[in-house]
Amino acid sequence: MNVAETVPEFADAFAFESFNRMQREALPAILEGDENVVASAPTASGKTALAELAICKCLDAGGTALFIAPLRALTNEKESEWERFEDLGYSVYVVTGERDLNPRRAERADILVMTPEKVDSATRKHDSPRYGFITDVACCVIDEVHLLDSERRGSVLEVTISRLRRLSAPRIVALSATMPNVDEVAAWLDAPPETTFDFGEEYRPVELEADVRTYTHGENAFADKYRRLYRALDLAEEHIRDDGQALVFVASRQDTVRAAEKARDELASRDVPIGARGDYDFHTETQILENQTLRNSALDGVAFHHAGLSKSDKDHVEEWFRQGKIQLLFSTSTLAWGVNLPARCVVIRDTKYHDPLEGEVDMSPLDVLQMLGRAGRPGYDDAGYAHVVCDGSDAEKYRRLLRDGKAIESHLTADLDTHLNAEIAMGTIGDVGDVMDWLETTFGFVRARSSSNPDAVEELRERVRETLAELRERGFVATDDLRVSATPLGTLASAYYLRLPTASRFEELAGTDPDTDEILETVAASAEFDSVNARQAERDAIDDVLGTRGSDLDSGVRKVLAILEASTTGSTPTELGSDAWVIRQNALRLLAALRAFLDRFGGPREANRASCVAARVENGVSEDAAALTAIDGVGPGRASKLAGEGIETPADLVAAGTAGLVDAGLSEGVAERVVESARELPRIDVEWGEFPERIARGENDPREVTITNHAGGARAGIRVTVNDVEMTATDSYLGSETVPVPVFGGDPDTLTFAVEVIFPELPLEPITETRTVWVD
Repeated sequence: MNVAETVPEFADAFAFESFNRMQREALPAILEGDENVVASAPTASGKTALAELAICKCLDAGGTALFIAPLRALTNEKESEWERFEDLGYSVYVVTGERDLNPRRAERADILVMTPEKVDSATRKHDSPRYGFITDVACCVIDEVHLLDSERRGSVLEVTISRLRRLSAPRIVALSATMPNVDEVAAWLDAPPETTFDFGEEYRPVELEADVRTYTHGENAFADKYRRLYRALDLAEEHIRDDGQALVFVASRQDTVRAAEKARDELASRDVPIGARGDYDFHTETQILENQTLRNSALDGVAFHHAGLSKSDKDHVEEWFRQGKIQLLFSTSTLAWGVNLPARCVVIRDTKYHDPLEGEVDMSPLDVLQMLGRAGRPGYDDAGYAHVVCDGSDAEKYRRLLRDGKAIESHLTADLDTHLNAEIAMGTIGDVGDVMDWLETTFGFVRARSSSNPDAVEELRERVRETLAELRERGFVATDDLRVSATPLGTLASAYYLRLPTASRFEELAGTDPDTDEILETVAASAEFDSVNARQAERDAIDDVLGTRGSDLDSGVRKVLAILEASTTGSTPTELGSDAWVIRQNALRLLAALRAFLDRFGGPREANRASCVAARVENGVSEDAAALTAIDGVGPGRASKLAGEGIETPADLVAAGTAGLVDAGLSEGVAERVVESARELPRIDVEWGEFPERIARGENDPREVTITNHAGGARAGIRVTVNDVEMTATDSYLGSETVPVPVFGGDPDTLTFAVEVIFPELPLEPITETRTVWVD
C-alpha cells in the first residue's frame, strides 16, 4: 500500500514510501471512520505512522490535532520530526513547562504537542484566555497509553483524558506497546471492537529473544555497578565481534559516561575488533562533537547518550549509531521511549536508579519492556537479543514480566483526593451525583468493573465517598445539601498542583508573619519531598550548612532544607549537588504556590517575603541583592556585584544611571540596557498634599494621600497605619490610587501616619513613607 496513493496530500509528511503489514491493517479504521481507535503493537512495529495518519485525517477536515507524548524530551523530538508538516503549510506548536506559552501561537496551531502534565494544566485552566485553545482539539493521539500503569504519572494521564473528553469530545487514537488488557483500555475510551487492535509479537519486524541474567552481588554498590557492567559486556561482546551493535541502558547520565569510558578500556584489553578505530575519516568527523569526553569515546566506536548532551552531539551519536560507526552505546531510559535506535543486542545493566525525590527505586516495568523492545535491527538482523541483568533475588520478578507482560493498572486511587479536589475546583463536579458520573469516566472504574472481585465497583464508590467527606472535613470543599463546591483552599491547591497536606500546611503558615527561615522550613517539609532521603555521605555536608538548626527534623527534610539554604547564597556543597537541581526546581514551584497562599490568607507583606525568598533560592544571592534580580539583564553575578557597590534596588540603579553603573564595573552598553529595564519596574511617589503638621485634640481633619506609579504596572498592596494601627488596606494595580487618611486629634501627643506600598509578586522591598502630626 503506497503512501502517495493512500494520502496523496500528505505523502511528504511520511519518511517512507509504503505502509507495512501492521499499518495496512489499522489504516482503514483510522482513515475511513471517526470512531476512537486503540492499537497495541510491539515496539519498532511502526505505531508512529498510525499517529501521523490520524493527524492527517484531522488536518484534512480542518481540525486541530493534539499529540500527547510521555516525556518532555519527546515533545522536542516531534517538533523536529514534524517539520515535514510545516513544509506542507501546517503549524506545529510544542507546549511544555520549560517554555513560555504563546497563547496566540497555541490557538493558531494545527498540531499541538504536549506532555500529560501540560495537558492536565491546560484543561484545568481551559476557561482562561491563555489555555482556551485546549477546548478546540478535534483529535487527540495518546502515544504510549500504557503510561497509565506508571505509579507516579499514570493517574495524571487518566484523569486528564477523562477531563478532555468532557470538555471537547475529541476523537481519541491511543497507541501502546503490547499489553494484555487492551480491551479494557478500549472500553475506557469507547473504542469499538472493529477499531481495537491487538497486534502480537508476530508483527515485530525482528524476532525478540529476551532473558534474565544475574550477577554476584557484593556489599559495595559502586563495585556492583562494575560487576554488572562486565556482565553486560560479556553479553554484548559476541555481537560486537560479529559486526553487530549493542545498546546498554544504565541508571543515570553520569553512569553513561563512566560506563562508556570503562567499556572502551575493557574491550581494548579483550582485543575486541571495532571498525571505527581504524577509520581515519570517522576520526576526522568526530571533531564536530562539542563534548570532548564523548569524542574520545566515539573514536573507539563506543559512545554515550543522555538528555544533558547538546542537541548537535545527540544527533551525531544517533546518526553514527544508525550507520554502524558506533557499535556500543550507553544510554539512560529516555532513549527507549524516543528515537528509534534498534540494536542487535540490548542489555539493561541497572534495574534500579536514584531519584532525587524518591530515593532508590525500581525501574518501572513499562521502562523495562520499552528498553528490551529496542533489540533487533529491521533489515539487518534475524533476531534481537535482550537481557536484564539483576540481582538473583529479583530474577523471578523479571522472568515473570518477560513471560506474561504487564497488564495496565489504574493508579487513580493513589492520588484520589488530589484529582477529586481538582475536578470540584474546576466546577466540572457540582453535586454528589456528578462525583459518581465522573468516576465512571475513569479507567479505574473500568478496571473495577472487570475485576474478579464482585464488590470491586462498590468498594471504589465507597472510597470516593470517603474521600469527598475527607475533603470537606479538611476544608478543601464545601457542601450544601447535595451541592459541592471548592473553598479558596481547594481552588489554590488545584491551581498549583499541590498535594493536599502541603496546601494545608501552607494555609496554616499564612497570617503568622513568617520569616525567611520559617518559609524555607515549610517548603522543605512539603509532602512533595516526603520520599527524599539523606544518604550517609551527604549528612556531614548537611550539618555544615545547617549546624544544629532543624536537628529535630527528619533527615530527608533537613537535606532539602540544606539545599535550599545553600541555594540562597549560591554555595551548594558538592556532596549535595547531584540532587540539588531537581529539588531546587520543585522548591521554586512550591515557593510560587506558597506566595499565592500567603497573599490570599495572610496578606501582601507575607507574599512579598516569599517572593524575595524565591528570588534568592533561584539566583543564589544575598538578601541585599534579591530586588535587583527582578530587573531583566541582571543575573546573580551582576546583582551581587552591584549590591556590593551599594546599589541594592531598582530605584538605586536608576538613580545611579549609566555612568554610575559603569563606575560599578558594567560596560556602557550593558549599563544602558539595564537602566532601561529597571525603568520598567514600578517607581512610586507618595503625594501627601497639604498634610497638617498639627491638630487640636478632639478635632477631625479628613485628608487624602495619592500613590502614583510612574513606571511599569504591578499589583500592589497599600496599607495606611497610624501609630502602627491599621486604618486602611487595599489592593491596586497601580496607576494612581488615592486613599483616605483621616487625621483625628486623639489622646496621644503625636500621631505617626505611615503609607506602605508592598509588591506581593515581586522581590522588591516595601516602600514606606511617614508623616508625624502633633496633637495640641
